[in-house]
Amino acid sequence: MRHPVLIALCLTGAATLAGCGNRDADVDRALEAVNVIDESNLNDIMLTVGAPEEAVAYFRGAVEKAPDRIDLKRGLAKSLVRAKHPAEAATVWSQVVNSHEGTNEDRVAYADALIRANDWQKAEAELNRIPPTHETFQRYRLEAMVADSKKQWKKADSFYEIATGMTTQPAGVLNNWGFSKLTRGDASGAEKLFQEALTYEPNQFTTKNNLVLARGAQRKYDLPVIQMTQKERAELLYTLALAAVKQGDVTVGKGLLQDAIDTHPQHFEAAVRSRDALDAG
Repeated sequence: MRHPVLIALCLTGAATLAGCGNRDADVDRALEAVNVIDESNLNDIMLTVGAPEEAVAYFRGAVEKAPDRIDLKRGLAKSLVRAKHPAEAATVWSQVVNSHEGTNEDRVAYADALIRANDWQKAEAELNRIPPTHETFQRYRLEAMVADSKKQWKKADSFYEIATGMTTQPAGVLNNWGFSKLTRGDASGAEKLFQEALTYEPNQFTTKNNLVLARGAQRKYDLPVIQMTQKERAELLYTLALAAVKQGDVTVGKGLLQDAIDTHPQHFEAAVRSRDALDAG
């Protein structure tokens, strides 16, 4: 007579254990979801605010543990670019684009790494493999740079113009475009582009220096009306002085060197050496 009771107890116990098992599985899934979110946040932090070399170490370790995770390989490639290891980054990007998860955007990033590694021919080949329907700022920026490297000026100008219109922050593209114009001998066109770039990033010293070079190439030996610190003013006067000497206007160059020395808040060793060299011969 007790058998039905025992069976009932056993069944109840089994049901209880099964219920516990389900709860444990639910908890495991919940924790796994939290871990994925935490990892995703950590990945984003490493790619944006983490120190470049630390990010490389983090993603390298992550890829070693999960070599099939393409998202981690993307993180490693991006970190290697940030850490200024473009050749290594290109190797990793190659693995990404040749996987079944590779995208057109990955191929653009691959081309970018190749350009940084000075492998222009391979970069062009990768850009040519991207369908024309993939129209992004980054893609056109790289297309412009490749055309520039081949001295295809009309093509480069077209791509620079398209890229400029596809971003709200075109300062970098405008600076590159201006430098391209300067190397072609179009100093006036370069000056306009550098000026425009500074309206977006007025603190970018490289663009200020390029602007002064463009003006010097036109024998405009006064500094443009732009935002600058006292130290920057001295350094720009120095750049202008060298441009004047290069143009054969040595007397003007000497005067600008002295202005740079007098303006600099500290001792301006490079300008002093240049002035003394001119005085000596």
